[in-house]
Amino acid sequence: MHELVRIEAQRNVLSALPQVESNGLIVGLARSSDEIEEIQRLRYNVFTEEMGVVFPHAKDGIDRDRYDQWCEHLLVRELSTGRVVGTYRILTPEKALAAGGYYSESEFDLSALAPIRSGLVEVGRSCTHPDFRNGGVIMLLWTGVSQLLRAGGYRYVLGCASVSLRDDGVTAAQVWREVSSRRTEGEHLQVKPLHRYPFERLNSTLPARLPPLIKGYMKLGATVCGEPAWDPDFNAADFPVMLDILNMDPRYRRHLGLEYTPTKPAALHAVGGTGHAAMAAAGRASSSASGTGTGTGSGTASGTRPAKVQVRETARWTAAPDLVTTPRFSR
Repeated sequence: MHELVRIEAQRNVLSALPQVESNGLIVGLARSSDEIEEIQRLRYNVFTEEMGVVFPHAKDGIDRDRYDQWCEHLLVRELSTGRVVGTYRILTPEKALAAGGYYSESEFDLSALAPIRSGLVEVGRSCTHPDFRNGGVIMLLWTGVSQLLRAGGYRYVLGCASVSLRDDGVTAAQVWREVSSRRTEGEHLQVKPLHRYPFERLNSTLPARLPPLIKGYMKLGATVCGEPAWDPDFNAADFPVMLDILNMDPRYRRHLGLEYTPTKPAALHAVGGTGHAAMAAAGRASSSASGTGTGTGSGTASGTRPAKVQVRETARWTAAPDLVTTPRFSR
């Protein structure tokens, strides 16, 4: 593992983690196949065993997909036991080009983001061990993400926030109502869901509280950059969330060490528009034919359930550590 940050046991930052107060934590980048497998086993334990999610290629205690080979994998390790207790995967624009597109393109049309793709990093597949969901691991993961952003000169972070539909969409409708009222600029950066969630079918006037995670994103300075996609397999509305580090609250920029000027050019001319969309589609079709991809089925513009839906993985994004009010993790 390439070490990035270490938190020793005596540091005050661990005061909120009584289970590991005498252990200490370290975050770094996976640099071996064994470390990647440790990460994939943690993801399987959290997503498949704990949450009951059945990913197409999760088996034998390992959660993997074709994007793993193109991503940087952050891992948090407990110093006393050596076990991996947290992870986050990061897909840079250069690696997304090699992979045939971002993972988010299985849920959203990202063609509107063509002008910024050279500075756009996708994050997701974040999870933490059940014993470590009190903030310390998330803090280390976000510190690692921040270091990679700064090292690469990247400006934008793209992820996805899920809102459960177990209340028949009342909370999801409230989220969309509130984020829509705040959207005053950056309309050219709006993405489109491939399978739109049909808000017009709801009584969207029913009151609901904004989820803490979404509120945290807003405080951080992130924006919801389009309507949510409907994920019927997980009964959730998936909101695309984008963070422009230049628009972050200055407090959080300082906290995460993101006070720098991005160096990436305005556009990566090898990608974007219909050419990149075609390349990404070809990449997904190729991986599907080889048995390593994920299908998205087909749907209608009205957001009705696709005629044939395969279980899809979904990139997820967790809030900055000091914004997390309850244990959060991403599938």
